[in-house]
Amino acid sequence: MSEQPVIEMRGIEKAFGRKPVLQGLDLSVPAGQTFAFLGRNGAGKTTTIRMLLGLLKPDAGHVRVLGLDPSMDPLAIRRRVGYVAEDQTMFGWMRMGQLLSFVAPFYPTWDVAWAKQLSDRFELPLKTRVKHLSKGQGVRVALLLALAHRPKLVIFDDPTLGLDPIMRKEFLRELVTHLQGEHVSVFFSSHLLYEIEPVADSVVILDHGRVLRQAATEDLRAQVKRLVAPADAQEILRGLPGILDMSISGRQATVVVEDIIAARAAMAAAGVTAQEIDLNLDEIFEAYVIGRRKEGKDVEPHLERVA
Repeated sequence: MSEQPVIEMRGIEKAFGRKPVLQGLDLSVPAGQTFAFLGRNGAGKTTTIRMLLGLLKPDAGHVRVLGLDPSMDPLAIRRRVGYVAEDQTMFGWMRMGQLLSFVAPFYPTWDVAWAKQLSDRFELPLKTRVKHLSKGQGVRVALLLALAHRPKLVIFDDPTLGLDPIMRKEFLRELVTHLQGEHVSVFFSSHLLYEIEPVADSVVILDHGRVLRQAATEDLRAQVKRLVAPADAQEILRGLPGILDMSISGRQATVVVEDIIAARAAMAAAGVTAQEIDLNLDEIFEAYVIGRRKEGKDVEPHLERVA
């Protein structure tokens, strides 16, 4: 029997006044994975996370986190989930050691020895006041506080914003070392796609409150391709299944398709050949979000079950 998803959201609707934010959101996060939740600013990512933590209630649909309903058991969920946000707020007047002592009683599973190991590994000065920590140290403190109670699920909401590129890479390396090795599930909301790509097992692409695609990262890279052919083949390319984006430049026609197998079959039937180009996660995200918007398409979300 398969393990229960750590996050499950079905038919989620949320609006603020007359502005819809989430529109029929369906989401399933398998246990033990690093799960990338991708979308532009305003796509609904933070609203979704606030629902997962029990800070917002959906207007319709149901949410389960570690088998619990956040609207019914918000404190139980927060005791079992680690959370790191970009704008994490801490008591600046406290020294690092005082902060750890203050937070620990809120978590029945707080592991003092593990917290000490993390503080040593992250090179955090326990006698320094929080307000005197650097931006990078502040992110490491937030990570320590999210991990010291040994959660089964950690939620990150763009935690590396404001860090320089080296610090961001160090953060993600620590994430891989300390979480994936512990079979901790990670729900990572970000728009720094090129940095999260190496650590993400699965991806969801969100736009205007709807899931456009959910798939394993490797499957997404294997299936979404750019095709380049002579411009006189543009009508054939335009009729390919699963087009995400298309452009004509000089003597070349370029399309991005979400199912290369189906596209190959259609081109073979029409007697057309095209150059296939691999795409990175950033380019795939752009094709789904910007490509669809540019063409004004109303496309049904494409979801896959991720094992």
